[in-house]
Amino acid sequence: MNAFPKYVVSRTLSAEEAASRWNNTTLLGGGDGIEAIRSLRARGGDGGLQVWGSASLARQLVENDLVDEYQLMLEPVVLGGGKTIFPSDGQARPLELVSVKQAPTGVLICAYRPA
Repeated sequence: MNAFPKYVVSRTLSAEEAASRWNNTTLLGGGDGIEAIRSLRARGGDGGLQVWGSASLARQLVENDLVDEYQLMLEPVVLGGGKTIFPSDGQARPLELVSVKQAPTGVLICAYRPA
C-alpha cells in the first residue's frame, strides 16, 4: 500500500500532515476537492482512483458523475442503517452489471458501470 500513490482530499490536513501520515501522498487542496479530482482525472494515467474511508466524498463523486465503476460488496447481512455513498436527490442513475464474483463467505463482489 505504501508504494502506491495516494491522493488525500481534506479540509483539515496540511500537505505536510498528509505526507507524514502516509508514504507517497499528495494532498488535493485548494478548498474544492471535486475540482481537484476533475483535474487529476483530466491528466489521465494508467490507474484508477479508489475512495477509502469517506462516504461523503464518495457521495459527492456520484452526485458529480465522476464514478466510472462501482465495486460493491453485497454482504449476506441486513443492518438496516448506517452511512450511505448514494445521494438522496432521488435522481435515477442506471447501472450496467460488468461482473460478479462470489466469495466463500457468501459475499457478492459486483462491478457496475454507469449505463
